[in-house]
Amino acid sequence: HVIQPRSGWNLIDLGELWRYRDLLYFLVWRDIKVRYTQSVLGVGWAVIQPVFFMIVFSIVFGRLANVSSDGVPYTVFSYTAIVPWLYFSNSLNASTNSLIQNTNMLSKVYFPRLILPVSASLGQLLDFAIAFVLVAGLLAWYQIVPTYWALGLPLLVVLMVMSATGIGMWLTALAIQFRDVKYGIAFMVQLMMYASPVVYPASNIPDSYDLIYALNPMVGIIEGFRAAFLNTNPMPWDLLAVSAAVSTLLLISGALYFRRMERVFADVA
Repeated sequence: HVIQPRSGWNLIDLGELWRYRDLLYFLVWRDIKVRYTQSVLGVGWAVIQPVFFMIVFSIVFGRLANVSSDGVPYTVFSYTAIVPWLYFSNSLNASTNSLIQNTNMLSKVYFPRLILPVSASLGQLLDFAIAFVLVAGLLAWYQIVPTYWALGLPLLVVLMVMSATGIGMWLTALAIQFRDVKYGIAFMVQLMMYASPVVYPASNIPDSYDLIYALNPMVGIIEGFRAAFLNTNPMPWDLLAVSAAVSTLLLISGALYFRRMERVFADVA
């Protein structure tokens, strides 16, 4: 097997990624184990974090600010958005640092570098799944019946993973060259949260700005979760279409940019 340096833009070698699927599985499993090793509460942290945000948001925005919740209790309204949002934000943080935290691997052994940010995003799905179980409990508590669109949950999850992985590949390729990117990611994520319908409904945005607002891929995804499980509004197909297009663009462009910069990773790490 001959390994040659690449120049310019390079297409993604899906066959090579498939051949290294065992490494992808190992890295995902390693990230999960490292996150919970010697932890007293273990996977309980996957529930504590969104529940804490739900309580704070319910007090500050639900009671004090009296933010609209589209006719459902603010507790379940906010939690249904917090769970996908925390996956998105945690994936961005993990992906951005994936190359920096594995610099020892970059210069010692060859493997498709794309596996690192992808494994960081996939490793957060366990936390998402655990936290999402509580959604069912809240729906039962408030006697809310999900719509049949809840069967489309896998599609919403795929869009969520695509958007997080796409942005993550852009950020990790930049972070290994410009180390201040990892310091700015926390600020960027915080701004994006308030630019997403996490603490407020998307119905508060004027209709004339809907498509511009939906350029943030999490807008359609979060509203899709609420429409499917809370029946707050009809399924926002227009927002989801924009989210799908943006997520696909982010994933493809992020992978292409990552591949272009891949040849200098070992030199600048």
